[in-house]
Amino acid sequence: MSETTDAAPGPERARRRLSWPGGLSARLLLLAAIFAVAAELLILIPSLAAFQEGRLLDRVRAAELASLAVEAAPSRQVSDRMSAQLLNGAGVVSVAVQSSGVRRLLLAAPRMKRAPELVDLRSRNPFAYLGQPFATLASPDQEFVRVVARPRFRDGDFVEIVVPDAPLKAEVGGYLLRSLVLTFGIAILAGGMLFMALNFFLVRPIQRITKAMERFRADPTDPKSTLELSGRDDEIGRAEAELDRMQADLRAALASRARLAALGEAVAKINHDLRNMLSSAQIASEGLAMSGDPRVARALPRLERALDRAIRLASDVLEYGKSQEAPPQAQALPLKAAVEAAGEDAGLTDAGVRLASAIAEDAQVAADPDQLHRILVNLMRNAREAIEDARTKRPGEVKVTAERKGDQLAVRIADNGPGLPERARAHLFQPFTGSGRAGGTGLGLAVSRELAQANGGGLSLARSGPKGAVFELRLPRA
Repeated sequence: MSETTDAAPGPERARRRLSWPGGLSARLLLLAAIFAVAAELLILIPSLAAFQEGRLLDRVRAAELASLAVEAAPSRQVSDRMSAQLLNGAGVVSVAVQSSGVRRLLLAAPRMKRAPELVDLRSRNPFAYLGQPFATLASPDQEFVRVVARPRFRDGDFVEIVVPDAPLKAEVGGYLLRSLVLTFGIAILAGGMLFMALNFFLVRPIQRITKAMERFRADPTDPKSTLELSGRDDEIGRAEAELDRMQADLRAALASRARLAALGEAVAKINHDLRNMLSSAQIASEGLAMSGDPRVARALPRLERALDRAIRLASDVLEYGKSQEAPPQAQALPLKAAVEAAGEDAGLTDAGVRLASAIAEDAQVAADPDQLHRILVNLMRNAREAIEDARTKRPGEVKVTAERKGDQLAVRIADNGPGLPERARAHLFQPFTGSGRAGGTGLGLAVSRELAQANGGGLSLARSGPKGAVFELRLPRA
């Protein structure tokens, strides 16, 4: 057991060690407090150094005034009692002045066991200046500090004093304690204000977005999972708008998927019965073949082709229900014959909407015959229905032409109908959304494009307008 624990991957152990407490709010509060304390500490260090320098300068000025009293006395000497009073009043134990290179001890101090630490206020070394208060606080008791500064109230090179560090240490320590209390108070106040501001402008909107995503994941159909947009124009507002659009797209995709699933289930249920009906029709067609009626003989090949394709399609319906077409079995096909056969099955007749084929006799394509037939029938039937729905007085016509484009043959199916509406062009090759006719499913064009791509070509809308629509089918040349 212990070996398994010790063998845990290093990155996972690091993630456990560096895990943050709580959620985003707790992390923001902690970071705000840390940054506020760090900012206050950066201010505290120079303010503590300035406080100590000010206290030492106060003692220097007091000692400087005391030295003037000594020089004003007769013979420039004072009694021991007067000297002690002057030293106590200035808070120092010794005063010396250097003038013209000569140093004079005006108020003498008792003997000291060791040389006092020097603090030269004439130089402002940044590191020594900032570190001096901490050196004072860390010094042992019963020590002295020697301070050198420029004179203000008299002439001379410098004024030198010796002060005990115990009172200075107490003053600096008291100032540090008060500053720390004030620092942490300001840090708590500033951190709290920063936390509330960030929580209001950032954390709460993110929580709203997160909860909406969780509700949507649990039940996409739940109206409560729709995020109410705040109308903000910043990154949060953009994230809300994108989430709203994404949810709408996913709902549409789920609805389309549900419709496809229901359609597949319905097709699977009728598959068995449909195959039986088609088999019966095939038997009946064989009986008709024995009749001597010439009209039956002319119509019988077309009927047999339609039955063969219907039986083959019904046999493969379960594979189609898996959204997978059978792999194409490409072979060289004469395009003109394929177009004429598809025109018959699409209902194009001389009495109604007629087929105008301008295909060369030698034009051939490499494609699966059944799949090519389905593509052409879908396109021609759509064209015929569009012309019939328009109910125009001009005769309806579906014209098919072909031209070479590199190693492909571009087949154009043009009609003289009313063209496609704008809403149909926006989602032309999408199932259930690209139909331009009332009651249409939009599956025909989607399936046709899929079959064209499977055969190494493509299908696109070349033109659409009041004079009709033109679809371009591209297939490899044989």
